[in-house]
Amino acid sequence: MSHLVAPHSHDSRDKIDSVMETSREGMRALWISLAVLGATAAGQAVVFLWSNSVALLGDTLHNVADALTAVPLWIAFLLGRRAATRRYTYGYGRAEDIAGIAIVVVIALSAVFAGYEAVHRLLHPARVAHLPAVALAGLLGFLGNEIVARYRIVVGRRIGSAALVADGLHARTDGFTSLAVLLGAGGVALGWRWADPVVGLAITVAILYVARDAAREVYRRLMDAVDPALVDAVERTLRETGGVREVGAVRLRWIGHRLRAECEIMVDPRLSVVDAHGITVDAEHRLMHAVPRLTSALVHADPYPAGGVDHHADLDHHQTG
Repeated sequence: MSHLVAPHSHDSRDKIDSVMETSREGMRALWISLAVLGATAAGQAVVFLWSNSVALLGDTLHNVADALTAVPLWIAFLLGRRAATRRYTYGYGRAEDIAGIAIVVVIALSAVFAGYEAVHRLLHPARVAHLPAVALAGLLGFLGNEIVARYRIVVGRRIGSAALVADGLHARTDGFTSLAVLLGAGGVALGWRWADPVVGLAITVAILYVARDAAREVYRRLMDAVDPALVDAVERTLRETGGVREVGAVRLRWIGHRLRAECEIMVDPRLSVVDAHGITVDAEHRLMHAVPRLTSALVHADPYPAGGVDHHADLDHHQTG
């Protein structure tokens, strides 16, 4: 009924407005995350000045670094809002994937830093004062990072940003690092001076696992990998479109947090160009509704093969290898 009252369209202005909205949502998530992590790091810094805990100092600097990962993502979202040009004909959405690489590097460096601090603590034990305050600061770091992680992951999945999801996973690992401070303080209180570095080593392993998962996600985006279920959805939608005799090649790719499709369909060869074009437009319209975050679809119509005729035979020698 809403279509009858206010018909919608899929012209370039509507697509740009949709992209702008998702970019604004991503940028809002970044600034809120920066504020939460900044407040968390500030609170931990106050406790560090009071307790002189080296472990807490490391966790505080770690949270500051995590907060600053919002900067490359913010730049990527800004670039992604720019219109396509004659040089960058697909736009600037790939900037998000480049930012994702930077985030994966930060996660890996976090693992190196955490592992170094843990080994250093094993070799050079240090006295920690005001253990209750240190434990409370560790808990604060965990809560701040977990809030940010949940928010980034939810928003990133909603708008289709692999980089924002990776950044959320990074925040989650930092939360576990903060828990290492809490558990280490508890162990020190019981007289186990080795507790803090041992827990730190365990957290380092956890960070490495998350770095692997984040790297795999960003790698798949860079290699134009998509969920096979999306390909199934596109093929199913095309087959259900009136006038489509057969479905040919289907290609999908992510450009930032936007999905683009290039598809081939086969139609009755007796149709006029206008009628065949109408079928492709209908197919594109159906795809825009059936596939989440699909903002562009190019549907090419071929004559349905009759009598074994190959309408692309002249191109075969260009497609070998």
